[in-house]
Amino acid sequence: MTDTAAALDCDVLVVGFGPTGAVAAGLLGRLGHRTLVIDRLTDVYNKPRAIALDHEIFRHLDNMGLADAISPYIEPFTASEHFGVDGQLIRRIDMVAKPYPLGYTPSMVFSQPAVEAELRRHATGFSNVRAELGVELLGLVQAPDRVEACLKNSDGQNRSVTARYVLGCDGASSTVRQIAGLALEDLIFDEPWLVVDVRVNEDALARLPQCSAQFCNPARPVSFLIGPKNHRRWEIMLLPGEDGRQMERPENVWKLLAPWLTPQDGELWRAASYRFHALVATEWRNGRILIAGDAAHQQPPFIGQGMCQGLRDATNLVWKLDHVLKGVSSDGLLDSYGIERKQHVIELTGKIKAIGQSICERDPAAARRRDAQILADGSGKPQRLTRQEIIPPLRAGCLSQHEMPARGTLFPQPRIARGGAARLLDEVTGTGWRVLIDGRSDDAAFMLSLCAARPDVSAAAVVPAGAGLPNALEETEGVLANWFDRHGVVAAVVRPDHYVFGTARNASGLGDLLREIELRRRDVRPTQDSRSEMERTP
Repeated sequence: MTDTAAALDCDVLVVGFGPTGAVAAGLLGRLGHRTLVIDRLTDVYNKPRAIALDHEIFRHLDNMGLADAISPYIEPFTASEHFGVDGQLIRRIDMVAKPYPLGYTPSMVFSQPAVEAELRRHATGFSNVRAELGVELLGLVQAPDRVEACLKNSDGQNRSVTARYVLGCDGASSTVRQIAGLALEDLIFDEPWLVVDVRVNEDALARLPQCSAQFCNPARPVSFLIGPKNHRRWEIMLLPGEDGRQMERPENVWKLLAPWLTPQDGELWRAASYRFHALVATEWRNGRILIAGDAAHQQPPFIGQGMCQGLRDATNLVWKLDHVLKGVSSDGLLDSYGIERKQHVIELTGKIKAIGQSICERDPAAARRRDAQILADGSGKPQRLTRQEIIPPLRAGCLSQHEMPARGTLFPQPRIARGGAARLLDEVTGTGWRVLIDGRSDDAAFMLSLCAARPDVSAAAVVPAGAGLPNALEETEGVLANWFDRHGVVAAVVRPDHYVFGTARNASGLGDLLREIELRRRDVRPTQDSRSEMERTP
């Protein structure tokens, strides 16, 4: 740490202690960075908002040591069945089949208040992470080597703190985004909906659908989601002329739920009207200020990716911040954060919008044409998709310049035989820069020797169970062997966030990748003026 860094109050100021801010603070704490996280609220919001997680996010939470703490509040996500104008099944969105590619149930539902409390508890368990609640951000001023933040304490007193970087995870109306002058781009989706959460009585659960469902009825589209335990959610489209605040009133909510439940069948946990938007920040960084989560993007909820997107932001950004703070990489590496995440958000939001617009069709004739087209796309049967195939890869950013198979995709996580048990790959290899080699390749030993000269990159050869190759990891289900075969490669370089930097078909290609890592990490040049100054007067 430099003398200048030591003189600062913290390395990173995280504004917002919701899920994205809590994960970012926990990751920074684990990596040893002095982190101050603030939130103007004093406690976790006690009602559910986000409801879905996926295996990519759970993988990171497991890497952080949180799996046992949060598992009691998580259950597998049921399939989502889409029903057309006449109540017929037209589409089914489910999970990929076993063996699961990342080692976990691919789609999950969770209880946000309990999980968010565990994320906060984890972050504040690090001695180098300090959380201050009831604290409001008033202004930011950038200098060449720091950001000065003006804060308003819970007692009404103002004070200043300094940080090397500021990360705004402060929600859709983000103060950080506004101070930084980062505009939002409209991706053109604006629909009024009512979200209703009910704790359903045990005897009424059997009368409800046993899968999550989309009722694509032009009279009033409705989504139904099965949450953990007895939590059930309805997302109900509001019609022209209906006032959202009035529709939130319990008597009106129960009228809307009448096809499924009566007031005696459960406890109304939450009813909130929203306008579902599709927005993305035009830029995600201004000098030493960056944004993440709802501060950087908002999207419709139709495949449950809202919170997942925010946590992808955190896991993408923090390893890059770590490299910059430790002097491993230039500040320019941070530019790849916005490049990667913005494109990913736009592409995924486009797919979600298409599903949402299909569900939201209000014209009966057009809705019947939709039903017929979906069934035709499924050769006359209900179309079957997986949530996983909807999630796009990274297209550009800190990736190999060579267009090779699987570049920018999530690297799988096989189960590895170890000590009479099966352990997940990350637990065995760690989560930094890694090279995974197909141990069946004739060049496996030589490729391992190439990696031995790179102490900053761990390497392992993986073989199917029973292969008996000395010093190789044995996987138990063939997940990685199938992955190598499918893509026609023998090695993959994997980033700390589990995305594939690049793949190689032979030892020469791996050598090129190892040299390229250094170029990509060190020689990325800043495209923004990190010396810009901004000030918002309190």
